[in-house]
Amino acid sequence: MSARLASFRGPSTPSSSPIKPAHSPRSPPPPQNNRPAPESPYHRKLRAALRDLRAACDTWDDLVRKDGLRAVADLVDARTDLDNMLALVPPGAQPRTRLVGPKLAYMDARIAALDAVLAKLRKQLAKMGTVVDALDALLADAHRAKGWRWVCTEPLWTTWPLEKFVTSAGGILRPYRRALEHHAELVGALRSHAVSFEAARAAVNAWNEQPWLEDGGWDAQWEDLCAVEVAGWDAR
Repeated sequence: MSARLASFRGPSTPSSSPIKPAHSPRSPPPPQNNRPAPESPYHRKLRAALRDLRAACDTWDDLVRKDGLRAVADLVDARTDLDNMLALVPPGAQPRTRLVGPKLAYMDARIAALDAVLAKLRKQLAKMGTVVDALDALLADAHRAKGWRWVCTEPLWTTWPLEKFVTSAGGILRPYRRALEHHAELVGALRSHAVSFEAARAAVNAWNEQPWLEDGGWDAQWEDLCAVEVAGWDAR
């Protein structure tokens, strides 16, 4: 007992390691709001207009590469067949009417099909012009409502402001207008049944190439750009 009491005599030796105060657990940082800013009606109208513009260009390509190319190729093949048949007619003899007549009627039908394609291409070009006019009106309305600074300097989604979209969109009309003129010239050259085989084949190749749209068409100028600059762009 006395030994245990003696152990309590005198001050206790302080510990060389200070006791660390207890810390309350840190609160987790508030979650960051990564949601994009709400879109204005101008955002939505611009995106819809660009989609309409793309739809008209896609329809254009379908008309040229499917309906138009098929009609041109069928016309050239029919003329080649007729030339081969006429080459078998003995010199001085007259070809049978039932041989020439049906072929000529078929070729005239192919030319009419090309005229129909041209009319549809003009319709698509008119649609493009309507979209560009609507974008001009959208820009004017945004200028009145939000001011020139928002229209010309405020990025809509990534880097392009509304003004840059609108002023650039009008540039797509020229290559498609030149392409339409080019197709009309080719159809004019193919109307004559006396056109040579070489000229007809050259027309087929030129029809499919569409040189004016190689660098200036929708796919070359706008599709990749919209995938970057337009939020919610539904890429093909």
